[in-house]
Amino acid sequence: MPFTTPSYIPKLPFDPPDSVPIHEFLFSDGNKYGRYPIADSLPPFTCGITGKSHSAANVKDRIGWLSAALASELGFDVNNGSEFDKVIGLFSFNTAYRYYARLMGSTSLLRDFIADQPLIFDSRAHETAQSAFEAALAAGIPKARVYLLEIPEKALRGANVPTDIKSVDELIAEGKKLDPLPQLKWSQGQGARQTAFLCSSSGTSGLPPEALLAVLPMSHSYALIVTGHAGVYRGYNAVVLPGFDLIDVLEAVQKQHIETLWMVPPMIVALIKNSETAGKYNLKHVKSTVVGASNLTKEVNEQFTRLFPNCQLIQGYGLTETSVVVSMQNRADIMFGSCGHFIPGYEGRLVDRDGEEVTELDTPGELLLRSPTIMLGYLDNEKETKEAFTSDKWLRTGDLMEIRKSDDGHEHLFIVDRVKELIKVRGMQVSPTEIEALLSSHPSVADVCVVPLPHDIAGELPLAFIVRTPAGKEEDERALKQKVHEFVNAELAEYKHLAGGIEFLEVLPKSASGKTKRGEMKERARKMADLSKAKAIPRVLQVYVYETSSDDESEVDE
Repeated sequence: MPFTTPSYIPKLPFDPPDSVPIHEFLFSDGNKYGRYPIADSLPPFTCGITGKSHSAANVKDRIGWLSAALASELGFDVNNGSEFDKVIGLFSFNTAYRYYARLMGSTSLLRDFIADQPLIFDSRAHETAQSAFEAALAAGIPKARVYLLEIPEKALRGANVPTDIKSVDELIAEGKKLDPLPQLKWSQGQGARQTAFLCSSSGTSGLPPEALLAVLPMSHSYALIVTGHAGVYRGYNAVVLPGFDLIDVLEAVQKQHIETLWMVPPMIVALIKNSETAGKYNLKHVKSTVVGASNLTKEVNEQFTRLFPNCQLIQGYGLTETSVVVSMQNRADIMFGSCGHFIPGYEGRLVDRDGEEVTELDTPGELLLRSPTIMLGYLDNEKETKEAFTSDKWLRTGDLMEIRKSDDGHEHLFIVDRVKELIKVRGMQVSPTEIEALLSSHPSVADVCVVPLPHDIAGELPLAFIVRTPAGKEEDERALKQKVHEFVNAELAEYKHLAGGIEFLEVLPKSASGKTKRGEMKERARKMADLSKAKAIPRVLQVYVYETSSDDESEVDE
């Protein structure tokens, strides 16, 4: 039997519409789709540095004008052709002035790659602009199809803005003079079949609008949905910052009276590590901070609560493949370490390694999901798409989870580990997350990633890559490694000890959502193992032949 949303959580006020484009859903007034009234909405986006913003009604108009200009320049017919014939790429820092065109096409959110389509990017730095131009040229995109988004001068960090490239503001001004685009013609169920965003692989409540911080990279699906879409729909104001700069964040929270922070663990840790600086700002307006991507330790929770005394720290869980949020804690039923309960519209099942359904509480199994919001598939990768789903169309998350009950009797999701990330030590399963949680509590550890080190006899051994705190860097490396080993050995079973070793790094590689790039660290561990084997290959130097007698063999030295 699938796990679902608790009964005390209100159900969706209507079935998700499957014949409505995102633009219409976000900006339709008259309570057609439960949207907060546009006239009463706060400006959807405010620049956290300059304070500049546009009203919700004006943003709606500007989207229409931009779409008309792009359709004219690029020859797009809004009601004809595939969405993959009309792809707009966004290569940008966060900006309050980014818009998604109403062209019956799709938007590609670019970070480290560039699609073979028209490109909109911001001039965040000369090197970025240059690399974008080079990639666009390599993809066959002419310079005339590259446009500049506006970002505040402070974010340019002294870089020169190209003067021979048309800006998005210029496009909007041109579109204002053109005839409006025709109404989009959608057939029944088209919304469930058509791709709106190419993402890389993370009824109204009646409450008054509020201000939220948009510092997460909008090139990632997490920020795209929670700040780029949900906030607009609910009439909120997203205060947009180009990226995570500690002082910019603190100043924006104080100046804009921000009530909700959407963050990832590294941002939380940065605030805590700089609590003396943060304590100089008025942060009392913050009511809730939502954290995704990975779990927080109890110590981090306690330190964050001291820094934001009026704030509720809420953890959630989601995937890019699910259009992000799957579960979230409810303020009325917080259970430490949990990812909360399924949000309305989701069903979940747990299965063991044999594919048998897990129905008992406190029993781990891979989480399978079903919802109207789950992705259509991986672009141009039929094999990966097929492997991502069961035969009855449940999405395989690859996450090992447990269902546990709170004191109030409500079911909560708990992440145990990634199915593919469990370390097999002499046949025993070791959770790297468990070891990381312990190491994170050590005073000399700022960040950590535990991965398997291949081993001929044990199969795999736990290896820890550690970023030291400033105080930890002052200690002797060998002595500190010994202390960390003793710390782990005192708390965990023998097969969970760091027999693969400890390596100190200056920084761990992170994805846009703030997750550690485990793949890179695993590859580093594999190379270390290969190098160790190469050094340990025995060589025959000389052969000696001895003659012994049975009497000699039985003799024992006194």
